[in-house]
Amino acid sequence: MTVTAEDPHASLARRESLTRRMIGIAALWIAILLLLGGFALDRVLTRTVIENFDSQLEFVLNAMIAASEIGPDGEVRFTRPPADQRFLEPYSGLYFQVTGEGAETFPSRSLWDRRLDASADHHDTELHTRNTDEFEGEPLRILERDVILPDSDIRWRFQVAESRESLDEQIRELRRTLFYSFAVLGLGLIAMAALQTLYGLWPLRRVRREVVAIRSGAQTRIDPDFPREIVPLTDEINELLAHNEARADEARRHAGNLAHALKTPLTVITNAATANDANLNDIVCREATVMRRQVDHHLARARAIGRRASAHARANVAESVATIERAVSRLYDGSTVDMTGDRDACVRVERQDLDEMLGNLIENAAKYGGGRVFVTIERSAPMVDIIIEDDGKGIAEEQRALLFSRGARLDTDKPGTGLGLAIVKDVAEIYGGTVSLGTSEDLGGLMVTLSLPATQETD
Repeated sequence: MTVTAEDPHASLARRESLTRRMIGIAALWIAILLLLGGFALDRVLTRTVIENFDSQLEFVLNAMIAASEIGPDGEVRFTRPPADQRFLEPYSGLYFQVTGEGAETFPSRSLWDRRLDASADHHDTELHTRNTDEFEGEPLRILERDVILPDSDIRWRFQVAESRESLDEQIRELRRTLFYSFAVLGLGLIAMAALQTLYGLWPLRRVRREVVAIRSGAQTRIDPDFPREIVPLTDEINELLAHNEARADEARRHAGNLAHALKTPLTVITNAATANDANLNDIVCREATVMRRQVDHHLARARAIGRRASAHARANVAESVATIERAVSRLYDGSTVDMTGDRDACVRVERQDLDEMLGNLIENAAKYGGGRVFVTIERSAPMVDIIIEDDGKGIAEEQRALLFSRGARLDTDKPGTGLGLAIVKDVAEIYGGTVSLGTSEDLGGLMVTLSLPATQETD
């Protein structure tokens, strides 16, 4: 199977754009609101136009009814002619008709040879409105009412009709105006949202340019002059840069320290070899031991620094002490390690580093004490104190500071490299902890207090 490299441009094209997402959401929301608002406004305005149209016809219908009377032959007639002259013009678009069962129909002159349909079987004492297409090519809106006039037993149907062409044209014009107005409004709002988004996200583009400048070496930190919403991001980036610089300086310093520490033993070996020293073998072994101690010390620091970056570091102190107790009991016959205190206490330290620190301290207590070691675990927010006591001779106060020096040993009769406490001190400080020495009141020997940061559960 052939594996091809992914095109970075194609990968970039598939990434979502925050700008497009924000503008798209704004455009969708604006469109929904304008559609709903336009629909509601169209309903209101259309109903208003139709009601205004109907009110005019209703006025004419009521005027007709008020001016109607029964003639001598039982026919309907008006006491005064309709005011609108369109009733006199054939096919003018405005018509009236009065119809009674068994009586002659009384139409307007504008109807000419046509008649309005009055055959509906409903009887409307109240106003009835309807649309009809009974005249070909001329849709009508009809208002009608059934009335019994004085001196007549006939139910007369009064009808007023007007062409809907003007009404429909008004509604079409209204909707065209609404459409173009809302379209312009929508485009304007989307343009405003786009400008707002571009302007609002502009500080992020500044952050990008600042990061590019940092990468190119033009500057070392991001300018803090940003809006308050962006400041937490820039502060975190600056802190990360400072952290990385500190890590790099620390790495350079350790490399320099290691190189300096190895330089002297290598010089001694080189000089002895050049001079054909008779004790060359002893010198090589002695200096190699020194170099191994230095390498072990710096490797322990390097491992601790590398693991310190984990935000999820967590180790249970009691479990680590129990593991070391079993190992120490096998190494030193007759020694006992007792533990008390909070068995649930956890520290923000990798388990391997905690084992190395406690292993050095408990092993030293068993090796140089009288065989009895007592470990106490106490919570002292935001730290966890691990107190290790032995029943040995103890150490004078003026000599305690020497134990933290690399290679320092007060008892040269027993094997060891003299790096135990130095490594413990360095690793503890890497994690933000401390190591202190004192005198055990209960056992009389040395008391070592190792304080390490507690996890959030024990804070």
